[in-house]
Amino acid sequence: MIVLVGFMGAGKSTVGRLLAERLGVSFADSDDVIEASVGLSIADIFEGYTEAGFRDLEARVIAAQLAGASGVLALGGGAVTTESVRVALAGHDVVLLDISLTEALRRIGGDPSRPLLNRPDLAQIFAGRAQCYRDVATLTVAVAGRSPQQIVEDVASALAEPDVVRLDPVAPEAGE
Repeated sequence: MIVLVGFMGAGKSTVGRLLAERLGVSFADSDDVIEASVGLSIADIFEGYTEAGFRDLEARVIAAQLAGASGVLALGGGAVTTESVRVALAGHDVVLLDISLTEALRRIGGDPSRPLLNRPDLAQIFAGRAQCYRDVATLTVAVAGRSPQQIVEDVASALAEPDVVRLDPVAPEAGE
């Protein structure tokens, strides 16, 4: 499975769809799968079940997706903050679509469907997630100033190139 991670606005869904099409495989967005499974929007799940409830559901959905057929899977921006998700990603090609907070906010504007935008500690959340992304990534691709097609070409080339040395993340120890 090729898994795309990164902060909101990095282009995971857009790049994921294009990458899957280029490779001739299926595409799934974990947030779309979650919404379809419970019949609620992500914002409504956060509101009704709290973030902890959402993260539990998200982890179960991601584990099921990773256990399924090969393809491309785009994860929600906070998915990697859950230890069981980080563990489940070991052994998969995990591509970090790297973006700055400024660029991410420029891309998404004030999207009301993104509960994280209402948090006063958004910069701290971004910084904490950045380390989680790097910890699980086997490939990092900068996205600023680049088209989705350029990003797809970089990812597809890197994944197809046997001589490229990619990072191989180690699953975190229990309790870390």
